[in-house]
Amino acid sequence: MTAVLEVRGLSAGYDGVAVVRGVDLAVEAGGIATIVGANGAGKTTIMRALSGVLRPVEGAILFEGEPIEALPPHEIVARGLVMVPEGRRLFPSLSVLENLELGAYQPHCRGRRRENMQRMFELFPRLAERRGQRAGTLSGGEQQMVAIARALMSMPKVLMLDEPSLGLAPVIVATLFEIVKGINAAGTTVVLVEQNVKHALAISAQAWVLENGSIVLGGSGPALLTDDKTRRAYLGM
Repeated sequence: MTAVLEVRGLSAGYDGVAVVRGVDLAVEAGGIATIVGANGAGKTTIMRALSGVLRPVEGAILFEGEPIEALPPHEIVARGLVMVPEGRRLFPSLSVLENLELGAYQPHCRGRRRENMQRMFELFPRLAERRGQRAGTLSGGEQQMVAIARALMSMPKVLMLDEPSLGLAPVIVATLFEIVKGINAAGTTVVLVEQNVKHALAISAQAWVLENGSIVLGGSGPALLTDDKTRRAYLGM
């Protein structure tokens, strides 16, 4: 399989303090890849570096074979690498429809905005019902749907989700992961950072365990999920 996203020797952190060190990984095109680990392990730091929000201290990030570690976030989005951040970051006073429209600001998306909007409402029927409602008045699960749909409006090649199930009820979490599987089945590569280990690993062709800023294990998600040593030592299961 071809790697659509590669990380080579990535080190990054804040105020001169390294949070992740020497991270190497390669995300294969067309699949679901997950990074799991405890709070503070550095998962979100990796995602911020991949999206251009955080500039790496060392290392290279290649997207479709081209270096992107020096690019600003909007140029990374334009190339097709899009992140849904932890906490959703919606515009609460704007309607669902307006939030989704903002996802289609890139020139290559504008001509297909109506078509893509219809596709979002088919993927998320709840949002079609609430299209005129202010995003800040939605439930947590509905807000996460808006955040994902807004990212999909930019027509990503790779969709990165940072803790998408955080704070959601179990029944909503199950629905969310089914949606993620559907997005992937429709042709979008997905990269997950997730604390809900069981759900995330179960659907992931690739997975890595991050501990204290470094990758300590890798393999397929189901293989890591069923390995007793992995479950006890790194996944708290």
